[in-house]
Amino acid sequence: MLRSLNTAATGMKAQQTNMDVQANNIANVSTDGFKKSRAEFEDLMYQTQIEPGAATGANSVSPTGVQVGLGVKTSAVTKDFEQGSTKVTNNAFDVEIRGQGFFPVQTPSGQIAYTRDGAFKKGPDGRLQDKNGNALQPEITVPPGATGVEISGTGQVQILLENQAQPQSIGQIQLVGFVNPAGLKSMGGNLFAPTASSGLPQQGQPGQNGLGSLAQGQLETSNVNIVDEMVGMITTQRAYETNSKMIQASDQMLQTINNLR
Repeated sequence: MLRSLNTAATGMKAQQTNMDVQANNIANVSTDGFKKSRAEFEDLMYQTQIEPGAATGANSVSPTGVQVGLGVKTSAVTKDFEQGSTKVTNNAFDVEIRGQGFFPVQTPSGQIAYTRDGAFKKGPDGRLQDKNGNALQPEITVPPGATGVEISGTGQVQILLENQAQPQSIGQIQLVGFVNPAGLKSMGGNLFAPTASSGLPQQGQPGQNGLGSLAQGQLETSNVNIVDEMVGMITTQRAYETNSKMIQASDQMLQTINNLR
């Protein structure tokens, strides 16, 4: 009887993790470049009372055996890198990745991190940087007096200067791809860090070697589907409640045993 108490408790813990993941997805439904997560579970070990195929008589075996499961645990929380919807901003420094790839940026500690959020801004020194001040790599500096900025689908950045009819190239935006993007470590601030699971970063020009192209004046929105998350939230809540009722039922059965004379 005590097994059901522990088993239901693992179910409540698993559903709490599931709810935490869904809550984070819903909280970031308006975060540009955010990628939703999905909790995955696996069953725990089984207590085997009779092995499947064990002999039950002179000429017979047990067809199924007797195995009682001991619960569930969280096996993984996986990022889903499905493309988000497009939001048109008409901001010259907003850049969307259409397809695979990440923008490399340098954090204040000197570490190179990676992001899908292309809402770049011009810093006080003219360098393109994200909303947290992390500089785009390789660095691209917009000089004073630039009257227009054009970013091509292949990442070439050109500007127009006063009294000049021809555009001037000031840099090339590079993208970085990973063999297993789901293995990236989330750092917060819309940033990811590579791990042994993600593989080494592979830098290249947009539109080549499987990397996506760029679209100026647009942003990739969160890929969270609010309807799916709400349905999942209701399912998780019901599963949590059912596990709690299983504990109550097991406790009442134990009380019945204790009251035997």
